[in-house]
Amino acid sequence: MRLGLAVVALLAAGAAMLAQQAPAADPDAGIELAIPAQQNQQTPPNPSKPQPTVEEQTAMMHAVTEGANSTVDLVRVFEEFLKKYPDTNYRPDIELNLLRASIENRDDARIVQYGESVLKRSPDEVIALDKVSMSLVALGGEENAQKAIKYARTLEDLIDGLPAPEGETAPQIQEERDRAESRTMLTQARARVILGDKDESRRLAERAYTLYPSEETARVLAESLIRLGRDDEALKRLAEAFEVPDIHASDADRLTDRLRLGEMWKKAHGSDQGLGDEILAAYDRVSSAVELRRKKLTALDPNGAAKSVADFTITGLDGKKLQMSSLQGKVLVLDFWATWCEPCRGQHPIYEEVMKHYASRKDVVFLPLDADDDRSVVEPFLESQMWDKHVYFEDGLQRVLGVSQIPTTIVLDQKGMVSSRMNGFAPDRFKDDLIERIDFALSGDKPAAAQDAQKR
Repeated sequence: MRLGLAVVALLAAGAAMLAQQAPAADPDAGIELAIPAQQNQQTPPNPSKPQPTVEEQTAMMHAVTEGANSTVDLVRVFEEFLKKYPDTNYRPDIELNLLRASIENRDDARIVQYGESVLKRSPDEVIALDKVSMSLVALGGEENAQKAIKYARTLEDLIDGLPAPEGETAPQIQEERDRAESRTMLTQARARVILGDKDESRRLAERAYTLYPSEETARVLAESLIRLGRDDEALKRLAEAFEVPDIHASDADRLTDRLRLGEMWKKAHGSDQGLGDEILAAYDRVSSAVELRRKKLTALDPNGAAKSVADFTITGLDGKKLQMSSLQGKVLVLDFWATWCEPCRGQHPIYEEVMKHYASRKDVVFLPLDADDDRSVVEPFLESQMWDKHVYFEDGLQRVLGVSQIPTTIVLDQKGMVSSRMNGFAPDRFKDDLIERIDFALSGDKPAAAQDAQKR
């Protein structure tokens, strides 16, 4: 039994290792940020199959150890294992590891082979949907193109069905979602070319470029226009492909765009005359589009430009917004906590005693600020602990206040300045210390010297 658990742990570690390697090897790995994926979850054993023998478990451990040298070795040893034990209970986890290794090896045939096996068990596996659809297009053929469209549409629907991101990371998450969704459209556009549907390919490429202006989306749109004989429009898009800001575009991509643009311009106009003006006009167009996109993303995080506590708007567990500027003139007690924080659980009842101490005062406001990355865990935690649900999410206040550990309690005076900071939790003196510091903030004395003395 212990041997079996060790094998499962090694397989999970292998998947995690490959997942960590993916961003360096694959510039498109941001899709894992865009969509909450399930790819690292362990597949439960199939109870209908016989449990692996000691011989099989030992062979599996040897394969995992030998495959740790490189992704090429991993593919070789796991495929040998599957040939010897085709009905193994480990197949789901092995195939997931094989998929990730094949992605890193850029092996389209194996990406499709193992990716489709993964998708049979987990139809919403985002990495498989993304990579399999692109590899099917790369392999070519009408049957592969049809399947690529099906998988890309499934991924597009998954992205469309996600709730709007919130909080400090919302702009980054939305950026990756838009980029991922634009890639699903490009995959469909390329598949439509294989199927001979040039108009639909152009429509999909245009949708991708509108959603996420990038070197790739502009170039693919230009290619779709060229196929339709619309060279004048294609020239504009190629100029935009050359000019659009895109951290994912390589120097080689830019050079290819520039050379192709020059060749098409000379063919249409007989010389380079006027090309510079077209490139400048393209720069103006993409600058406007990028600025509009920046404003759209910035609007997702109202605190993106906040420089002081008063500039912030924080979100309550119930979704209601609180403008910190509305609390000016009051002493604020900011309690940074998290569901995973054990000291926070010990601190909470003492914190509530301090709240009761000031219950009659309207010039003291207590704000419990949750710092969990996953907000969905907060309400169930509060219910299980029978804590008051009147809490807020920190929404970036940690950044502006330099909070580096949880729990941290910060007292702001009536002018909005930091009067005191309590890092960590000292149970024997927390209540008296916090009351003393709140009273000090209420006194209106200058906090600087006392603040240094009070820091722990």
